[in-house]
Amino acid sequence: MATSSTAPLDKRIGFLGSGQMAEALARGLIKRGLVTADRIACNDPNPARKELFKSFGAVPYESNADVARNADVLFVAVKPQHVASVLAEVRPVLGEGHTVVSIAAGITVDKLVEAAGPEAHVVRVMPNTPCLVGETAAAMCLGGKANPEDESLVRTIFEAVGKIYTVDEKLLAAVTGLSGSGPAYVFMMIEALADGGVKAGLPRDIAQALAAQTVLGSAKMVIETGNHPGALKDMVTSPAGTTIAGVHELEKAGVRAAFMSAVVAATDRANQLSKA
Repeated sequence: MATSSTAPLDKRIGFLGSGQMAEALARGLIKRGLVTADRIACNDPNPARKELFKSFGAVPYESNADVARNADVLFVAVKPQHVASVLAEVRPVLGEGHTVVSIAAGITVDKLVEAAGPEAHVVRVMPNTPCLVGETAAAMCLGGKANPEDESLVRTIFEAVGKIYTVDEKLLAAVTGLSGSGPAYVFMMIEALADGGVKAGLPRDIAQALAAQTVLGSAKMVIETGNHPGALKDMVTSPAGTTIAGVHELEKAGVRAAFMSAVVAATDRANQLSKA
């Protein structure tokens, strides 16, 4: 992710809920120079979270309605079960100039529009936890009166902390199964690689560092070269060498199918939760 400053947004940002994902977004926007800290408003039931936002220059408010009055882009960053009540609080003060961005898992566009009102400009976003280190893989869909300007605005915001793609809402469950849940799969892979290194004789700290850096570097090669992962794999697997011996063991264990099944299972569960 680029960390250089960019042209500032002529928008005020509000957070309804000031948890870790909200904090990551706020810090990313400030770091990239998209907004100054004093143009970020927030509220949270936990006073400690509001104090944390205040510590880096954001402005905490006592009510969600006050946040909405002092923001143009309003992030709904509360637990899914609280989304409807939070939007009901701010609905009377929402206007044509507001873009409402929900990062609550499983809350559909229809539910967001029902709570925010039929005139609301609603954008539903599925980010993931690498947002915390400025490398989110996110997707969005539009609802209500949201328009291309809202889409462009949300894209600019999330590109401060990673990548974002626009998809049909019916595909957000698949996004959840892949990039939403995917970090857990990758963490398990890093842990397993490190365990293998320890079994082969490496000290734990070195094994873990090598495993994590290997995943980071490999992902960067896929992104920056644009080559198919299979082609990059073939570059490493020389005839009768060490890598093909390891790849054979992975194939025997069904690792490829296991990852595919994990994505599909998480997608199915996301679909179930969105219909609840």
